[in-house]
Amino acid sequence: MIKKKLVVIGGGAAGFFCAVNAARMNPALEVIIIEKTGKLLSKVKVSGGGRCNVTHSCFSISEMIKKYPRGASFLKKAFHHFFTTDTIAWFQERGVELKTEADGRMFPISNSSQTIIDCLMKEVNKYGIEILMNKEVSEMGMVNGKWSIEFKSGSRLDAEYVCIACGGFPKPAQFAWFQKLGHTIAEPVPSLFTFNMPGNAITSLMGITVEQVQVKIAGSKLSEQGPLLITHWGMSGPAILKLSAWGARELAVKNWQFGIIVNWLPAFNEQTLKDKFQEVRFEIAAQKISNRNPFWLPQRLWEFLLKLSAINIDSRWADLPAKEQNKLIKNICAQEFAVNGKTTFKEEFVTSGGIVLEEVDHNTMQSKIVPNLFFAGEVLNVDGVTGGFNFQNAWTTAWVAARAIAENAGGDG
Repeated sequence: MIKKKLVVIGGGAAGFFCAVNAARMNPALEVIIIEKTGKLLSKVKVSGGGRCNVTHSCFSISEMIKKYPRGASFLKKAFHHFFTTDTIAWFQERGVELKTEADGRMFPISNSSQTIIDCLMKEVNKYGIEILMNKEVSEMGMVNGKWSIEFKSGSRLDAEYVCIACGGFPKPAQFAWFQKLGHTIAEPVPSLFTFNMPGNAITSLMGITVEQVQVKIAGSKLSEQGPLLITHWGMSGPAILKLSAWGARELAVKNWQFGIIVNWLPAFNEQTLKDKFQEVRFEIAAQKISNRNPFWLPQRLWEFLLKLSAINIDSRWADLPAKEQNKLIKNICAQEFAVNGKTTFKEEFVTSGGIVLEEVDHNTMQSKIVPNLFFAGEVLNVDGVTGGFNFQNAWTTAWVAARAIAENAGGDG
């Protein structure tokens, strides 16, 4: 029996998941994974600080899609085929138990990304999937009803089916070979990045985390809340990363030069904090302002805000002048910072952009333009905030593509 061939382009999470599921669902398929580098599953390895943030503990599709700045309505439909519960069950069936952390992120109980890599490699070996490394695609096209894939090395490979799962590209030119097939590309821009504030005095507080902060992009509707980490180059942490994802396109247009407004106590606005100050001044009137921080802000940050507001740290609450008090309230509720550039967040970079979703069938991940061409993962114009959402996109789209290919290939070879 001559087997039909599926070539999966990309040796990452989506590529592996598509390959192993297609091979499992249809033994009449010959499956080959192509990877342009010398590394496999490299993002899986470094994700979550080397622990692999497999997915997020969210079991409502309508809630889950709120975590995707781009691609939410597309994923809403795809999630009906394969969702968080299916991801957990899939790994569980292969001996990998996941645990949920307080913030909803899910990791293997081993706390090691190697567990996920070993699981996927075991599936590859089980189904006899071939892996070709250091092979970069230069062009592909249909020849006599089959895909002909040409590599930069000069070699060629034919296949009935192709699934492109090569991740996001930072430069539009890297998408050229898709565009030759007739597909449209949403221009790639970075997402999930930290904010640079070179020379800003706040960087002297590097290492401080504030558990709940509100950050707004000045002059826009973009606003996020969550933990914020002060770094030696500026600001990071979930609040900043979420903001960078939702503002990815807007901030790229500004060339990553913009202002932010930080509320260090988001439970208050300037008026309600003013009222609270009156209470505090009465209750602890005789105590030094610097010694007694009634808002539980990190001490170094509190002292920084006092200094910024020209308040003598030896003065007592009772002696706080109105002018300095108002300045302090303003600095707590609406401190302004100039952002000048961005830094990639660890290795968990994500690219916003890719294949325009209107050209892909959400039920099969098949191209609406060219038959027997499928897409999975970040190559699509889908991206999520940090917390396991980008991996869930990879598992879902890869599984949907695998099922469609397996069914399409039939069993008669």
